[in-house]
Amino acid sequence: MTAADAIDTMVDINRYDPDYRQWLAQAIAKVRADARRSSDTHLLRVPVPSVAGVDLYLKDESTHPTGSLKHRLARSLFLHALCSGWIRPDRPVIEASSGSTAVSEAYFARLIGVPFIAVMARSTSREKVRLIEFQGGRCHFVDNAIEVYDVAAHLARETGGHYMDQFTFAERATDWRGNNNIAESIFDQLAEEPHPDPAWIVATAGTGGTSATIARYIRYTGRATGICVADPDNSAFFPSWRDGDAEVTTEICSRIEGIGRQRVEPSFVSSAIDRMIHVPDAAAIAAVHVLERLIGRKAGASTGTGLWAAFHIMSEMAAAGRDGSVVGLLCDPGDRYTDKYYSAEWLAAQRIDIEPYAARLRGFLESGRLS
Repeated sequence: MTAADAIDTMVDINRYDPDYRQWLAQAIAKVRADARRSSDTHLLRVPVPSVAGVDLYLKDESTHPTGSLKHRLARSLFLHALCSGWIRPDRPVIEASSGSTAVSEAYFARLIGVPFIAVMARSTSREKVRLIEFQGGRCHFVDNAIEVYDVAAHLARETGGHYMDQFTFAERATDWRGNNNIAESIFDQLAEEPHPDPAWIVATAGTGGTSATIARYIRYTGRATGICVADPDNSAFFPSWRDGDAEVTTEICSRIEGIGRQRVEPSFVSSAIDRMIHVPDAAAIAAVHVLERLIGRKAGASTGTGLWAAFHIMSEMAAAGRDGSVVGLLCDPGDRYTDKYYSAEWLAAQRIDIEPYAARLRGFLESGRLS
């Protein structure tokens, strides 16, 4: 073949679409503007006088526009998908979710003008369903929570939409080096506190993206802070981490909405985790009832899962005579769960007795020891 022949056979496929690029630029600008308006949240100091020398803080993620920690994740996922060319005008975004991520993604879908469908278990709290629909989203229910992944992917193929797949992309969509992520915000807000580098930050895992972001940022900035993940009943994360087996699955789903999965999600970076604590569901729910007495506000049981682990670590530090600080997350407000974690009828139906754990927490608040 001569050079002239090569030139004659050149193929040029040009898919540049100026209208789409203009829409894309406007969509990204809207999402970034939301970040400027709502990127930071308060760091609350929680009074626990019985543990002298160990301070407790909660990063209050319930104050985001969509009311939960998942607002940060949804914003990162939308920016990642938009910049990757996966979201297109008039085509739906579809997500597998236990609720809060779907609320936040419905918000961003409406912000940029695309339809949104949330695939979720039928047991999801009624308030979360209402919030998704309030944000303009549509709910597609499945009877078994393990079905959400396949059903979401099928709907994306069927509609020509984009399956966001938070459980795969959570840890890679967020810039863990900084850019005002949750870890950078925590350390900035602690800068003037008595113990600016906490001994431990306690997170929980739904996708695993938050713990991955915090753990990576800690290492990147050269800090000695430990990252602990608290995990509820019926979750695959804790036994997988304990046994080093990424193939662990569980037969039933977590009763603590937003955290705990029946499989180990791709975004859970187990090698970055320093410590895990299994927290019984009854202990988590008892902890949010105690938190309400401490700060006058209700929180979801994912907050309680992390809070029980934080109390355990504080007790451990006090017993060792070690001063410092512990940071947990206030993930979402309790008014989303009045029919569950704050309902005596639901607790009875689930055979959850929180009183033994509530008694242990009362002892902790009096003595600083969590027996």
